[in-house]
Amino acid sequence: MREYKRIFVIVLDSLGIGAMPDSPKFGDSGVDTFGHILDKMGALDIPNLQKLGMLNLHSAGNMHGVDRPMGRYMRLGEASNGKDTMTGHWEMMGIKTERPFQTFTDTGFPPELIAELEKQCGKKVIGNKSASGTEIIEELGEEEIQTGAMIVYTSADSVLQICGNEETFDLDNLYRCCEIAREITMKDEWRVGRVIARPYVGKKKGEFKRTSNRHDYALKPTGPTALNALKDAGYDVIGVGKINDIFCGEGITQTYHSDSSVHGMEQTIDICKSDFHGLCFVNLVDFDALWGHRRNVEGYGREIEKFDKNLGVLLEELKEDDLLILTADHGNDPSYTGTDHTREYVPLIAYSKKMSGGGALKNEDTFAVIGASVAENFGVAMPKGTIGRSVLEQFVSP
Repeated sequence: MREYKRIFVIVLDSLGIGAMPDSPKFGDSGVDTFGHILDKMGALDIPNLQKLGMLNLHSAGNMHGVDRPMGRYMRLGEASNGKDTMTGHWEMMGIKTERPFQTFTDTGFPPELIAELEKQCGKKVIGNKSASGTEIIEELGEEEIQTGAMIVYTSADSVLQICGNEETFDLDNLYRCCEIAREITMKDEWRVGRVIARPYVGKKKGEFKRTSNRHDYALKPTGPTALNALKDAGYDVIGVGKINDIFCGEGITQTYHSDSSVHGMEQTIDICKSDFHGLCFVNLVDFDALWGHRRNVEGYGREIEKFDKNLGVLLEELKEDDLLILTADHGNDPSYTGTDHTREYVPLIAYSKKMSGGGALKNEDTFAVIGASVAENFGVAMPKGTIGRSVLEQFVSP
């Protein structure tokens, strides 16, 4: 069933739509990212999401669904054991993660890990807490320069980050230390999704600036995904935003770095105007990074409104044989306690100009229906060991 020449999968990073039955096991009772934003703000200016059926799928606040939604929509549960970005995206493309990545948001990294890192790198660690990258450089940059130590910190994600002043640390040495950290954190109890080198320049507070020499050391997916299958079959697989990092470049034929979620949508619109044959896979991270983790309900809501404006532009640009899929990778309820992601259902909204009409579809229990549907559309077999079944026939008008 080769129905569409191009498929756009856009991930609104962290836009969950309500707690899953097992959410209490993750410390996330009663969470609802989209619903609680609407409850607290009353309404959002999101006419395009509304006409596609987002409010038919999940209404709250003063907002309700439309009589004739243009899109076809369902709710997806997460089969994997986790609630992080890598786990969610990998599952979309067919990988079920049984062993979750570790986070160290509340406690910092354990003394045993830090001791091993110091021993192998030959540098004392300072910091070792959850922090904003720019803020921790302001706090500890001068001490690092004066003492030759290295700043290690984490966030609400499964990540270990090392700051290094390019003038005193040396980039090659910073990268060497990050490679050591990547190897150390392969242990199950310390297993983080990414190690990131965060170089900066400047000599004192107020002058420090991060440079573009950031380098990510991500875990490769634990097996081949739908992306690998598409690439191997000769199709275009275009990654926008964090997609290339999340998949460690596996299965990607072309990548675009985004400065913001608005920029990511602008890039997607430009890609839509070009000619390609295959998948454009987009991650829009600002919902999560700027607003969810910082528990800023209004900021999150305004970000959704910004997305909706560019969504309207993209809808106009879509061609007859394009399929658009909107979804999310987990929740991050900005009204909830703490700063961590939240275990939630996510939306799947599909739209094509070929569709004769929209409406509700049967809910599914894994994000992997996305990758399986994309693979079927292009006549490509999913790799051995992947999960998910195609629901492509439900996105195709009779």
